[in-house]
Amino acid sequence: MLSWLGRIVVACWRPLRRYARMNKDNIIEDDSDSSIPDTLLWCKDLQKHSYGDFSFAVVQANEIIEDHSQVETGRDATFVGVYDGHGGPEASRYISDHLFLHLMRLARENGTISEDSLRSAFCATEDGFLTLVRRTCGIKPLIAAIGSCCLVGVIWKGTLYVANLGDSRAVIGSLSRSNKIVAEQLTKDHNASMEEVRQELRSSHPDDSHIVVMKHGVWRIKGIIQTTTLKLNPVQLGICGFMIVVGNITTKLLKEGVSSRDILAVSRSIGDAYLKRPEFSLDPSFPRFHLSEPIRRPVLTAEPSIYSRILQPNDKFLIFASDGLWEHLTNQEAAEIVYNNPRAGVAKRLLTTALSVAARKRELRYDDLKKVEKGVRRFFHDDITVVVIFIDHELLGKKISVPELSVRGFVDTVGPSNFDILQGIDANARSFI
Repeated sequence: MLSWLGRIVVACWRPLRRYARMNKDNIIEDDSDSSIPDTLLWCKDLQKHSYGDFSFAVVQANEIIEDHSQVETGRDATFVGVYDGHGGPEASRYISDHLFLHLMRLARENGTISEDSLRSAFCATEDGFLTLVRRTCGIKPLIAAIGSCCLVGVIWKGTLYVANLGDSRAVIGSLSRSNKIVAEQLTKDHNASMEEVRQELRSSHPDDSHIVVMKHGVWRIKGIIQTTTLKLNPVQLGICGFMIVVGNITTKLLKEGVSSRDILAVSRSIGDAYLKRPEFSLDPSFPRFHLSEPIRRPVLTAEPSIYSRILQPNDKFLIFASDGLWEHLTNQEAAEIVYNNPRAGVAKRLLTTALSVAARKRELRYDDLKKVEKGVRRFFHDDITVVVIFIDHELLGKKISVPELSVRGFVDTVGPSNFDILQGIDANARSFI
């Protein structure tokens, strides 16, 4: 009996290499059974924006999804927002509800969209969320420990603007002279794993020897563990379609639940108020977030890195994604997948490929992972958001009929966008760059 059960367990857990086939460009592809749905995955296969098409996909891992995202389409502009929350969904949800509106207000006031207006929109969003924290921390103290990375892209009149806080990433795919697709990362990863970021933190806090701490092989800011502990049944875990006794496997997952994905590693964010202002410090009754001494200056900042460029004919598409995608795929792998596959559903393809890689790291198939419920899925991968924006240059500068829509990721709401307030802004309005 035990021997029979052992064979079942081994068969269920062993790596199946045929699910990791490589294409001619050595790009790992998803080879799962498409007839088995992933109930935690949402997508919009293909939609129109003012300069082409876009594909949108999100997968949930946390018990309550912490990623929020949006695509706003207008006659003269396209807006993309990817907000990767940590500690809870409140900050990412707040950004989704407010940042775009701040940007539209500033664009109307200034007569243009610019790097300065993007920076001001981030600042207004940060100030608004900290005001919310101040109003509610008396009844919900832990809101002071909730924050979010923030990645925004805007295409307006042929110019791309990208602003970023944290380690979500924007990558552009361009054709080289040899007609091969080349991935270029447009954003900086504000993550303590980067030597540049650690040096920046140490320079800003010369009197704090613990501003970045290496623990268990991972760099942490102030040595803080950000997420709450997930409680599992200590004996059983249903992964292969039935309940099996996995004993040490469950224990291993529990031990690995605190990993590089769960620590505070980003140096820039919206929120995380307790690491920015002494008034929001948490007392010892919250030991995970209690600091041994009051902060003298903000540990984290909400100052975004901003990049802009005039789109060129060889620029073919943009990938905006939270760090959960880049944990499993390189920039070039992601660009090759987009370039070598049909547009429709390509964001979902990126997601399922990353999930296949995540499953194999646990010696599972993606089909097995599909049966793991939210919450438990966090041991295998993060919430992941992917938006692919295709750039059709023949449409740049043309007056085409595109619905002004606001598409929210995962919550699956589609409504009118506020891009209409940009109508009438002179194309030659002065620039603040």
